[in-house]
Amino acid sequence: MSLTLHFHPLSSFCQKVLVGLYELDVPFTKHVVDLANDVERAAFLELWPMGKFPVLRDETRGITVAESTIILEYLDRQSTQDGCRLTPSDPDDARECRLRDRFYDLYVNVPMGKIVTDKLRPENKRDPYGVEQAKAQLETAYAIADEWMRAGPWAVGEAFTLADCAAAPALFYAKRVVPFGEARRHLAQYFARLTERPSFARVVAEAKPSWAMFPG
Repeated sequence: MSLTLHFHPLSSFCQKVLVGLYELDVPFTKHVVDLANDVERAAFLELWPMGKFPVLRDETRGITVAESTIILEYLDRQSTQDGCRLTPSDPDDARECRLRDRFYDLYVNVPMGKIVTDKLRPENKRDPYGVEQAKAQLETAYAIADEWMRAGPWAVGEAFTLADCAAAPALFYAKRVVPFGEARRHLAQYFARLTERPSFARVVAEAKPSWAMFPG
């Protein structure tokens, strides 16, 4: 495979894919896209007209793959590394893995993004009611995840999966805008394990030069 990941290092969905790439030890080329640059933006829109990160281009097969979960499932099927898979082979575990992947994307990442992007709006264009709704959704999601993580150590048991790739960056950012709270110790312990995972620690370190851009 000749793979290029078009991404931005601060994007949580891009970080999700990077964690998976590092877990699978798949060789790839990074292309950081500056959407503020008209030329780069035009080239990216030609690749994926929705203009959303991340996008993976497989030049060998002539395939463009968008959306973080789809990218990781594509990589998982293409990977030749023995003993490392992001989706469990057991059908029930695989279903639960996909559920928890969607859970962290939709109920942690999305409301977190609502809170963060609201800070970028002009004062008279902000949405305080929407932000309060997003915070309430995060509180509900934290409670569910805390209960799930009583079993641990990872999102779907003993193996690190697609769901953990989604959880790591989502929780990393969400914790900064709405802390977990002392009562959610199972979630806090899970997050601590995620931060110690070499793949995610590498992603965080690589994004460090861009942290000043984060408005949270």
